[in-house]
Amino acid sequence: MLSIIQAAGWPIWPLIICSIVALALIVERFISYKSSKIIPAKLLDDAMTATRTELPSNDLIRQLENTSAYGVILGAGLQTLRSSTKPSPADVKSAMESAGKRVQQRLEKNLSALATIASAAPLLGLLGTVIGMIEIFGGQTGATGSNPAALAHGISVALYNTAFGLIVAIPSLMFWRYFRTRVDAYLTEMEVGAERFARHLKDRFDLS
Repeated sequence: MLSIIQAAGWPIWPLIICSIVALALIVERFISYKSSKIIPAKLLDDAMTATRTELPSNDLIRQLENTSAYGVILGAGLQTLRSSTKPSPADVKSAMESAGKRVQQRLEKNLSALATIASAAPLLGLLGTVIGMIEIFGGQTGATGSNPAALAHGISVALYNTAFGLIVAIPSLMFWRYFRTRVDAYLTEMEVGAERFARHLKDRFDLS
C-alpha cells in the first residue's frame, strides 16, 4: 500500500483524507440511523394508550421526547396541549410540524458532507491525472531527450489518482443514496404517524 501511495505522488493525499472522512461519516450515520433511535417499535401505540384518558405529566412527556426522534415530534404535540389554555388542532399540528423540521435537520446531518466527497473525489482524481500528464510532458523535454523514469512516474501519478478518485467516489455516492432513501422513509412514516396522533388527540380532548 505504501508503494502505491509513493507511486501516486502527493495528489493522492487529499483523496486519502476524503476516504477516511467518508468512512467515518458512513459509520456514524449507520449508528445514528438505528430504528430504535428514530422510530422505536410501538412508540405511537404506547403514546396513544397513555393519552386515552388524560394528558401525561411534563416528566412523562420529557421521557417520551428523550426516547427517540419520533418521540420529539409526539412530545411537541403533548406539550402544546399542556401549555395552552385553549389549544386548537392547528396548534397541535403546527407544533409537531416544527418539531419534525428539527428532526429532519438532525437526520440529514453529515449527508451533505458525504455527497460533497462523492462529487469532489473524481475531480481530485482528475487533478492528479492532470499533474501526472504535466510530469510526463515535462520529463520528455530538454536537452537530454526522453526520460523513462519521469515517464513511468507521470503515468503512475495519473492512473493511480484516477482510480483512487473513483474508488472513493463510488461507495460514497452509493451510501449517500442509501442514507437519503432511508431518511425519506423515516420522515414519511413519522409524518403519517404524527397526523394519526393529532387526530387521536383531537378526538380524545375535544379540540376545536
